[in-house]
Amino acid sequence: MNDDDIDQLLRALSDATRRRLLDRLRDQPGLTQTELAEGFAQSRQALSKHLAALEAVDLVVAVWRGREKLHYLNPVPLQALPARWVTTTAREHSAALAALQKALEGTP
Repeated sequence: MNDDDIDQLLRALSDATRRRLLDRLRDQPGLTQTELAEGFAQSRQALSKHLAALEAVDLVVAVWRGREKLHYLNPVPLQALPARWVTTTAREHSAALAALQKALEGTP
């Protein structure tokens, strides 16, 4: 995932409504837009824009079943975030700790 993709992903996640939508899809996969709209104080059109933003970064995948459009959370793009920072940082810390251990074991 390149920097532009990560920027778009973070922009999509920066909105509280979008995060709530993702939480709902995590807990109840396969909801229609009408089912997703329950509990939100936004218009159907506003909710459609939020879903479109999430679909644009592949966080939400829509599947048609007859005339119904079912929405599912796709967690794969989220894995790019820890891979970008946490994994790299953890590797650096592990190397530093290994060097410290080696240095400490080498002293009497």
